Amino acid sequence: MAAEEAASPENEGEILLEDAEPPVETEPVVVPADDLVVAREEAAKYLSLAQRTQADFENFRKRAAREAAAAADRGTSRLAKELLPALDHLELALQASAQDPAAAELTKGVRLVQDELAKALGRAGIQAYSPQGERFDPEQHEAMAQLPTEGAATGTVVEVYQQGYRLNGSVLRPARVVVAA
Repeated sequence: MAAEEAASPENEGEILLEDAEPPVETEPVVVPADDLVVAREEAAKYLSLAQRTQADFENFRKRAAREAAAAADRGTSRLAKELLPALDHLELALQASAQDPAAAELTKGVRLVQDELAKALGRAGIQAYSPQGERFDPEQHEAMAQLPTEGAATGTVVEVYQQGYRLNGSVLRPARVVVAA
């Protein structure tokens, strides 16, 4: 009967106890202490390498973000330096047209264009500054002349020829000024 059961398709692939080999007695695997120490040192080395690689990548990501922001600022700065003379000319046109009452409507239109251009520059982080009454700072101002002025301390800006511009806090164009002597 055992032979019939072994031949049946239901039992195909099964090993019967009669055919099985007796189990072999195995001893537990013992890893020498030296090998364990070496394996732990190697694991620590790879962990350290992974941590350094992760830190390097994070530093790279931060540096790339800073460089991208700096490149954007350089592009904005370059464009602004090209636009500032046009803004200056609009201001001069407004000063000249203020004398002519017949040009009132034209003056109003030019003022709107000037305001819109100044707002666009402001949205790009560019701000005008006029240092009237401030202490002269060669980093922020360009002295065009010195003028003895009563009531003003020496080294104080007494007149602004041309306002300056800053891009995100750094000087894009210094203000051109007259300084009290």
